[in-house]
Formats: sequence, structure tokens, C-alpha cells
Amino acid sequence: MKVGFIGVGNMGSALCKSIALNDDIELFISNYSLEKAERLLTQLHHPNAYLMDNAQIVAQSDCVFIGLKPNLILDELARLTKVANPNITWVSMAAGIDLMQLTEVTNQQAVIRIMPNTPVEIGFGMTTYVANNYVTHSKMNAFKQLMTRTGTIIELPEAQIDAATAIAGCGPAYVYQMIEALSDAGVKIGLPRALAQRLATQTLIGSAQMVEQTAQHPAALKDAVTSPGGSTIAGVTALEANGFRHATIEAVVKAFERTQQLKEEKRG
Repeated sequence: MKVGFIGVGNMGSALCKSIALNDDIELFISNYSLEKAERLLTQLHHPNAYLMDNAQIVAQSDCVFIGLKPNLILDELARLTKVANPNITWVSMAAGIDLMQLTEVTNQQAVIRIMPNTPVEIGFGMTTYVANNYVTHSKMNAFKQLMTRTGTIIELPEAQIDAATAIAGCGPAYVYQMIEALSDAGVKIGLPRALAQRLATQTLIGSAQMVEQTAQHPAALKDAVTSPGGSTIAGVTALEANGFRHATIEAVVKAFERTQQLKEEKRG
């Protein structure tokens, strides 16, 4: 299978690195910064990875991941569709550009809209996707096979994509802030930073796995840690008093609302 990547910024390069773990593909890469594309190519260590221009990529590829900015993608797709492999599958990572727009600009070719997050780079990503009616069963199977090394993928109605992105797409930034805050707290009470960060990181990993593997409600797992009059409930009370739960909810809501604003600005 021949796979192209047009635009390898932070998200595009993260996804490309995991998909490059499929040794049985040919991989074609382009980016407005040739230096960045060349650096990515050396990092991949893929036996069949090459730099090409956009037109060459779409002419030869079976599936092309488009990592262009939302204000650029439609014009570039309109140009590239004219020279693309007629059996191509387009995979868009552009936030706020809906499936109808993508389908129209590609003249009713197969399009899959995805919203990944950066942990796809290490195989622990969360990617939501929606496909148009031109994606056949075989094309979808090929897409899913490519994505097996990236982490978890979930098909959603397009109406839920933006809301899901406010959690999964933006969420890593919130989690990194929490790890940083826990690490800072450890330093404040006398721990070396490296140790504090290790403790915080593994605690989040283990806690997430408990939610995943036990299928218990997070509140039940929290209650199992908080003994009456103990240290944990004192900390939980401090979080509640300082608006931790509200701040987390508001972060997701504000991210979602900003996505809606950006979509309206593009339409305007």
C-alpha cells in the first residue's frame, strides 16, 4: 500500500511516526519546510519512505493524510484532486472542516475525517473519525489497518466530533498541566523534581488503567482511596474548595466553544 503525508507539523508528524511502523507500506512525505520533512524522514528509519511534492504524492498514493491548516486545506485539495489517483482515500486532520466540504472539494471521492491526539506518536493515541459514503468496506479496512499502531480509534457521528476533540484532542494539554502541578507540589514539600515527576506520571498512568480495566465509575475508585479523616480526603477537599472539578469542565467547554467560533469565522 502507498501512503502519503502532506503536512507534517506536530500532529502530522506524530501520526506519521506511528503509521511508519507498518513496514509493508511505501511512505511519501511532503511539508512546506523541507528541513522539517527531511528531519522526520531520518527519524522514521523506514525502508521505503521518500520525500515528494504534493502532486506526486496524490498521483501515486492509495491513501493520503492531509495535515494542512484549516485555512489552506480546501484550496489545496481542490488543486490536488485534479491530479490525484482516482481511487485515492483522503484522510483529513483539519479541525472545523466538515465532511460535506471535504467531499464537495474532492469531487465525491472517498474522504475520512479524523481527529487524533499527539499520543498517537507512541501508540497510545485516541482518534475519532467519520467517513463519507464513498469509503468502501475495503478502503475502511485499509484505513483501520494503517491505524492499528496509533492507539484507539472510535467512529462517531460527525455531530459529536468537535465535542470529542475538546476532551481527547485538547485533553493531553490538561493532563500535562496536572502532571506538572503534581510535580511542583512534590518539589514544594521536599522531593527532587525528577522523582516527583516520576511519581506523578506513574500515578496518572495507573489510575487511568484502573478506570479502563475495572470498569468502575471514577467516583467509586476515588472513594476506595479516601478513608475517613485521612490524608486523601483532605487533599480531595482542597481540590473541591479550589474549583478543580469546575475548572476541568470549563476547560473542555471553552475548548469546544472556541472550535465552534473558529468554524463560524471560516464560514464568514
